[in-house]
Amino acid sequence: MNKVPFIPTRIYNRRADIHALYGGNWQSGISPSASHPYIFIFSGESGSQHGYKDGWDSPNVFSYTGEGQLGDMKFSKGNLALRDHIQNGKRVFLFESYTKGYVKFIGEVELFDVDFIETHDTSGTTRIGIKFFFKPKGIILKVLKDMALEPSIVDEYDPGYGVMHPNETERKGLVTSRVGQGAYRKRIIHRWEYKCAVTGFDKLKILIASHILPWSEADNNQRLDVHNGILLSPVYDALFDRHLISFENTGKIILSDSIESHAFQRLNVTGNEKIKNLSSHNLQYMEKHRLRLS
Repeated sequence: MNKVPFIPTRIYNRRADIHALYGGNWQSGISPSASHPYIFIFSGESGSQHGYKDGWDSPNVFSYTGEGQLGDMKFSKGNLALRDHIQNGKRVFLFESYTKGYVKFIGEVELFDVDFIETHDTSGTTRIGIKFFFKPKGIILKVLKDMALEPSIVDEYDPGYGVMHPNETERKGLVTSRVGQGAYRKRIIHRWEYKCAVTGFDKLKILIASHILPWSEADNNQRLDVHNGILLSPVYDALFDRHLISFENTGKIILSDSIESHAFQRLNVTGNEKIKNLSSHNLQYMEKHRLRLS
């Protein structure tokens, strides 16, 4: 029963090789099987029009957006099946879109966290979405104990995962309050491997997750993009947010001329700091940030 019925990286015809053999709705992004203890999840670029944004936030963390094209997402149908898959004995298999009708098998994954995130629906209206966090089957994330301290609004606004939902007034306040918190903050934490991008300081309750391109200047996709985020300790976050420091494409820090060098030194900012793991995706945002260096 523990044998995986698919081979990683192999391409499968979704209808013939998956649903014809194991059941599940071939049109759904989240597809539980009624005949086997399996749930199939599918990820692809086409989902962005509905506010879906999936991807590997780190080598061992895959964030996946729940289903529902209009209005706030709820823990029902496929979302409910995913949330409860471990206690219900269901296995989750992740596939990635390849070409029309075909998908690539990525691997078996397990849910370890879930939260709400601000996103948009098919009509472009801002709404509350559900973000699932998966890890590859068998992988142990040692940081989960620290992550358990991260703020979550799932219990606050959805006690029992689905018993109550916020009214319209609460929903508007809830969406507004999510900037820099909740699921997006968790994605940034995973992306930067649980430590300050500059110093390596690793106390999560102190670190601040911020957008590189400010929320007010970003479009819907940029606001949800994990590559538009950076995890910093408070001093560096304050300076970065006020455009008093930035970073070259090599990761080397740039100090603003509007502050005397001795002032930076009093903050223990030497000018020799460097971010070691900027990705090519980070650079497009960092280039825009540098243009506003004071």
